[in-house]
Amino acid sequence: MAKTLVIVESPAKAKTIEKFLGKSHYTVKASVGHVRDLPKSKLGVDIENNFEPQYINIRGKGDVIKELKKEAKKSKQVYLATDPDREGEAISWHLAHILNIEEDKDCRIEFNEITKDAIKKAIKNPRSINLNIVDAQQARRVLDRLLGYQISPILWQKVRKGLSAGRVQSVTTKLICDREKDIKAFIPKEYWTIDINAKTHDGEDIVFKFYGKANEKLELENEESVNNILKEIENKDLIVEKIESKSRKKAAPKPFTTSVLQQEAANKLSFTTKKTMMIAQELYEGIDVEGEGTVGLISYIRTDSKRISDEAKQKSKEYILDEIGDKYYKNATDEKKQGKEKKKVQDAHEAIRPTSVYRTPESIKSSLSKDQFKLYNLIWRRFVASQMEDSVFDVLNVECKVGDFIFKATGSKMKFDGYTKIYNFTEREDKILPAIKEKDTLNIEEFLPNQHFTQPPARYTEASLVKTLEELGIGRPSTYAPTIATILNRGYVEKQGTSLYPTDLGIIVTNILEENFQKFIDVDFTAHMENELDNIEEGNTAWKSVVAEVYAPLKEAIETAIANVEKVNMDEETDEICEQCGSNMVIKYGRFGKFMACKNYPECKNTKPLVNKIGVKCPECKDGDIILRKSKKGKAFYGCSNYPECDFVSWNKPTGEFCKECGSYMIEKVTKSETKNVCSNKECKKVEEKS
Repeated sequence: MAKTLVIVESPAKAKTIEKFLGKSHYTVKASVGHVRDLPKSKLGVDIENNFEPQYINIRGKGDVIKELKKEAKKSKQVYLATDPDREGEAISWHLAHILNIEEDKDCRIEFNEITKDAIKKAIKNPRSINLNIVDAQQARRVLDRLLGYQISPILWQKVRKGLSAGRVQSVTTKLICDREKDIKAFIPKEYWTIDINAKTHDGEDIVFKFYGKANEKLELENEESVNNILKEIENKDLIVEKIESKSRKKAAPKPFTTSVLQQEAANKLSFTTKKTMMIAQELYEGIDVEGEGTVGLISYIRTDSKRISDEAKQKSKEYILDEIGDKYYKNATDEKKQGKEKKKVQDAHEAIRPTSVYRTPESIKSSLSKDQFKLYNLIWRRFVASQMEDSVFDVLNVECKVGDFIFKATGSKMKFDGYTKIYNFTEREDKILPAIKEKDTLNIEEFLPNQHFTQPPARYTEASLVKTLEELGIGRPSTYAPTIATILNRGYVEKQGTSLYPTDLGIIVTNILEENFQKFIDVDFTAHMENELDNIEEGNTAWKSVVAEVYAPLKEAIETAIANVEKVNMDEETDEICEQCGSNMVIKYGRFGKFMACKNYPECKNTKPLVNKIGVKCPECKDGDIILRKSKKGKAFYGCSNYPECDFVSWNKPTGEFCKECGSYMIEKVTKSETKNVCSNKECKKVEEKS
């Protein structure tokens, strides 16, 4: 008897779905991603014929296509079950073309999670391929090809081969370059604070912070203003003027969208965006769970919706009431905020959630890898927390007066833990103020004036970059991880710790693009294009008209750039002498980053790795130089130039100084607010010294 053929993208997904449908009536095969695309060797877009894309079967997919055709020919029905997003719809459209399936035939099935119920429900509700969604993806693909394939060759000619430009990657690089400009142009501004250490009548300590005068907040800009205030309040009493007690709620978090998952995984688990999406894909496609077999553990991972299905809400309600307690379930819904979101979301999807709330992280821990458990635990807890009550704090505000000046102190105590019972990844301590009452006169122990300076904006991390891209409407959730991976691989950006720095190459390329293709790497243009793609998906705009509108100014800009952009010589001459011919060595850029080469090339072909000295001698052997190296995973660390004779290594930058307390070498510790010199010996009591 003829079977029904179901086609998905990945073999892992195919294996999970076949288990649910059974082999007796269904055959499940994987296309292993795309089967047709634009050719790599040429533009692949017929500009003269209204931007008609020239798709070809992807090289290396011959055997896969042959097998799919063979299975389709002997099947009574073919269902295309690719991912429920634009790219998935386009893959189904290409598969339908290859398998000669009519566009209006009900051959497309989709599901938000890979569970038995979801798959069987999808099989009962097939639909035709949505050509509006396909057209939105075609517009994205053709626009990216036109920009990338026509601007990139200019970079090859003017800078060096192997470079690329792109609609999203170039804007992302520009954001990082702009942040670096802001940091370098930043001028610190002086400001001061005044604290008062006081004691209550019972001898308990309490600290008050300067606020202002007569209910008006004052900024302390210099030492003179501080000294004037200290003179005025000298020998004055500290009198409690007002005590205000109130409760404050901290709202339960929303369940994860793709971008928020990437941000939280970076902040809480130190995962890169690429790693987060890779592991999330594994959890979505199916894990072999002990006692259950292979099952998808989370819902679809590419979404910008915060919506949760009624069924998932009901199950979470039952879990919270049964396992956590009645008082923790949030009865009031929060649907009103859904309509206030500033941009359209792909609301056909739900937020990212566990497929079963009763499949707790601990109950399946033995079936997961260490990293899979960490990410599943984060997703499960976030989802459950989103259905729980807010946490509540009792806040006590105390306002005191010294002469005419106001000082304040704030204390807080958790009244009800609410959602933090489940979703709490940081330790929080109550700040309890001692018992005092209005009109009390407190003993002033000392005044503590402190000078500060404003800090420059922080460099982007992967988490903060994803947040910014989403806020600006650049790209889609599925593009963030590959975009960041691309600009790192191209050498436009590098990571030092968690911070993203533009490289010289990234700055040069961005400058060329800004000077010649300003419109196309502009944040507003890129965000506008995302809105246009939404309009195409909704059937309001023809995709080729959007492409035509972009191409006219692009063509003009390309012609101007070819004529005007001067060739950039990125070779940097050094004082190091080539040991083979005596010429100076220069720093060059290659596929794998910077390296040293002889200036006399091609007559002399001497090359060697670039050694990045930091100007500090090795604290262990005292002879070698400390050099900056990269681990296999690209993480920066510091080692001795005499390796392997000296095996000194440090993740933190040695300063060249030694601790006066224990004699260990000092290292540089960078925090969000400042850079400090810290003793490398964690047991040393004198841990920090300001640099």
